[in-house]
Amino acid sequence: MTIYDFTVLDTKKNEVKLEDYKGKVLLVVNTATGCGFTPQYEALENLYKKYKDQGFVVLDFPCNQFAGQAPGSDEEIVSFCQLKYNVSFPQFSKIEVNGENESPVFTYLKEQAPTEEYEGLKAKATAKMLKGISKTYKKESDIRWNFTKFLVDKEGKVVGRFAPTTKPEDIEAEILKLL
Repeated sequence: MTIYDFTVLDTKKNEVKLEDYKGKVLLVVNTATGCGFTPQYEALENLYKKYKDQGFVVLDFPCNQFAGQAPGSDEEIVSFCQLKYNVSFPQFSKIEVNGENESPVFTYLKEQAPTEEYEGLKAKATAKMLKGISKTYKKESDIRWNFTKFLVDKEGKVVGRFAPTTKPEDIEAEILKLL
């Protein structure tokens, strides 16, 4: 099984087969528009623009499970992202990433990469704080917060999971290895 076996909904509720991204390097991110990590949209867009012609794609899945930080409709989220961060990478319909209603894509991603590393004292303190305030964090493989990132190779295999505190630009070297 690979990520290509899944179908998701775009922001207009049309089905999108992830096999459409076969042969591309993917960075799958659960996002939110009202989060302290929201400015990462800018860095995600910069990476996308820099490497999209080489086969790199950011896949954006808004999630409102963490302190209600992705309010609004799919259309409102897209509008915010385009106006504030000029986002041009694919955005999908709002989903859940933990719990009984979690997206099967995120169930798969978490099974393939069950934990992320928090580098440095500040990041580790943030991880502990997020674990404590997240109402949906129940088991170690659960996503702690918005802007958890999964790196997927051209064959559809998950090769890394990165914490919300990991800046997108800090993943650039890993992306380049896969392109």
